[in-house]
Amino acid sequence: MPTLYLCHPAALDHATPLGHPERPDRIRVIERALEDEKFMTLVREQAPCAELDTIALVHPRRYVDAIVEAAPQDGLVAIDSDTVLSPGTLEAALRSAGAAVQAVDEVMAGTVSNAFAAMRPPGHHAERAQAMGFCFFNNAAIAARFAQSRHGAERVAIVDWDVHHGNGTQDIFWEDGSVLYASTHEMPLYPGTGALSERGEHDTIVNAPLSAGDGSDVFREALKTRVLPRIEAFRPDLIVISAGFDAHWRDPLGNVMLTEADFSWATLQLMEIAERHAKGRVVSLLEGGYDLEGLSRSVAAHVQALMGQA
Repeated sequence: MPTLYLCHPAALDHATPLGHPERPDRIRVIERALEDEKFMTLVREQAPCAELDTIALVHPRRYVDAIVEAAPQDGLVAIDSDTVLSPGTLEAALRSAGAAVQAVDEVMAGTVSNAFAAMRPPGHHAERAQAMGFCFFNNAAIAARFAQSRHGAERVAIVDWDVHHGNGTQDIFWEDGSVLYASTHEMPLYPGTGALSERGEHDTIVNAPLSAGDGSDVFREALKTRVLPRIEAFRPDLIVISAGFDAHWRDPLGNVMLTEADFSWATLQLMEIAERHAKGRVVSLLEGGYDLEGLSRSVAAHVQALMGQA
């Protein structure tokens, strides 16, 4: 079965201030990279808008409504120093969540083997009722909850290799034993969460912090010894990847020294676990990645792995 690729032009319409690292060019370079002939077999679809009730599976409806109401007709509205709403942000955020939902629908139905959604704004810093860190709606959490509520998935594993810890995802599933959240990330670094001792109410939070300067060997060892065995033992019905590529050595917002080969390797490891326990079902959602060359090369390697070309 093929790999599904989801994107939408609305991802370009979420405007951020001049010089902001989370910018539309991130999507442009991914789109160009995936125009290469080796990606011709991708199933390409446009991301739909998520229903507000679907987003409310994760975020309180009053919070969702507040984001909708805060969306400006012109100019920028700052949620915090890093997180801003523009006239195009609401549609982009709804389609970013919608891409996660569509990916789950098609992967769980078996029409595609796995999926990658290249949308912005990202999601893993969004807590239950707090936008932060460039994020408004937590797309990975929405994917997990949608898989459970719509498709009967009992256990979902979310694996986050963004260089920044996904505090939002951890917050949302802290008390939930049916979702395992595992993260590799640099510490100390924004947002300051993700210590080894943070394990959740049911020991289903798995943090594997890295240090500035750590490279492939340390990253792969962290996955092999701490993350992958826990996912294997959890036996998930679906694996969701919070696919941030800002742990690449070129990225300006982190100090971890990974290469695109590391993201390919990690993808293959998760695909093997998914084959054993989840009928191969993997949904990958773009998070960070702010050096355009590092991002485009890493996404290409990641998608090639999903396609079975690595």
